[in-house]
Amino acid sequence: MMGWDHLVVVPIILPLMAGTTMLLFDGRSRAFKAFISLAATVALVAVCIDLVATATTGRTASVYHLGNWPAPFAIVLVLDEFSALMVMVTSVLALASLIFSVARWHRAGVHFHPLFQFLVMGLNGAFLTGDLFNLFVFFEVMLAASYGLVLHGSGIVRIKAGLHYIAINLAASFLFLIGVSLIYGVAGTLNMVDLAEHLPSMSADDRTLIAVAAAVLGVAFLVKAGMWPLGFWLPTAYTAAAPPISAILAITSKVGIYVILRLSLLVFGADEAERFGADVLLYGGLATIVFGMAGVLAAQEAMRVASFTVVISSGTILAAVGANQAAVTAGALFYLVSSTLAISSLFLLIELLERGREFGADMLALTREAFGDPEEPEEESTVGTPLPATMALLSLAFIGCTTILAGIPPLSGFLGKFALLHGLFQPNGSTLSVTLSAGQWTFAALLILSSLASLIALVRTGIRSFWTSEEREVPRVGILEMVPLASLLLLCVALTIQAGPVMNYMEQTARALHSPAGYTQNKIVVTPVEHVSAGEHHDP
Repeated sequence: MMGWDHLVVVPIILPLMAGTTMLLFDGRSRAFKAFISLAATVALVAVCIDLVATATTGRTASVYHLGNWPAPFAIVLVLDEFSALMVMVTSVLALASLIFSVARWHRAGVHFHPLFQFLVMGLNGAFLTGDLFNLFVFFEVMLAASYGLVLHGSGIVRIKAGLHYIAINLAASFLFLIGVSLIYGVAGTLNMVDLAEHLPSMSADDRTLIAVAAAVLGVAFLVKAGMWPLGFWLPTAYTAAAPPISAILAITSKVGIYVILRLSLLVFGADEAERFGADVLLYGGLATIVFGMAGVLAAQEAMRVASFTVVISSGTILAAVGANQAAVTAGALFYLVSSTLAISSLFLLIELLERGREFGADMLALTREAFGDPEEPEEESTVGTPLPATMALLSLAFIGCTTILAGIPPLSGFLGKFALLHGLFQPNGSTLSVTLSAGQWTFAALLILSSLASLIALVRTGIRSFWTSEEREVPRVGILEMVPLASLLLLCVALTIQAGPVMNYMEQTARALHSPAGYTQNKIVVTPVEHVSAGEHHDP
């Protein structure tokens, strides 16, 4: 029987087996494939809950050596607070998106469920791997699956945006491969811990080459993270993709941020990261926030507004990483979870709202606002007319999404931004500091302004969706579509209610990232598979 110590590999093996199994059946077995996919994803959520509990109680990272090979030869998986958090968020978004898609979207094309499982496998592998080579492998698995999912469905707009998405990410993968090859050629290892230990003893020339390789890798991951000007592809791709696909893709943009944060603090250390790339991340993140603010204010389609909120989220987290302070990183992690859940729920919600509207209704409403419609007779006031139950529920969900993404009290979006500001002005937890750099003051100002921009854009979208005067049909919404939407918003409410324990976890995670001794101590620990029994714990 599989011991509990082997659970760290399950988030990779489970979607791999589910996706491979479904490939054995033809397109007529769609219902059976949906059952396998749902069962695997539910089991994945249960496993990830246990992994988070394991990471919370552990003092050091748990290392899993596939094949019992020692580092640096082993295919190493590492479970710590950060990787457990990201895998947990991925599994929750995957389950919500999958349940929503089963209602109708999984029938829009072939191989939806296998591709979905391979995407989840690539995401989990990227978060759990401990070496750069397998990071590249899982990164490519994730991208290959996302190519098919972005193109899932029909329409020339989706195909054009999908091909654009593929071209940009292939270029990023090429840069990734160049950076990994440079690092291996200089250091002779791709194990992250090995690389961190060998870097201080390298010659100045070799360290320069490693820095060049890291810069190439950084560009590749910043493309995926959507940093301006490298993220110009993101709004178009996320707008054109099917809504449940956009909902799960909200976490793929965080893969680049995860890797940058992990490598910069583990391999280079806080001091090296400060000198090497912190300013690039800080000012690049600020520029990304400005770009996202301009985008949400200029966007007229609801899906495009949601896509630009992804840009604002990525820019906020990148700027927080560039601040290079544990307190700010803790706030960024809280904000990451809250904003990702809210953005995914917004993508799902917009799909339901758009069902009851004619094609191009947003642009038509804009035209009427700007120029009027002289041929339209004056209508009687509809104030006091009761909303249908479906529209009332959708409007309540929209208020929840707006409140979280705009950072309005008291929900988790406000708490995340407050934690970021608290980390900036009180980095030591007690002493108030006003001696911030110009970039940090700008970051604090943009945190507030981005909330205002998001509020304006989302309120305008809500008015056009719920208060328009033109005739519209009440959308037909199934229980399978309301459950995942409500669940994601309820999770944000749970983050608000349990903000204390959650923030303690984020602070513990941030401290571990900025002082990665617990991660590096486990490099040479090898747990023989044949000697592991269920429930047995091995201290390093």
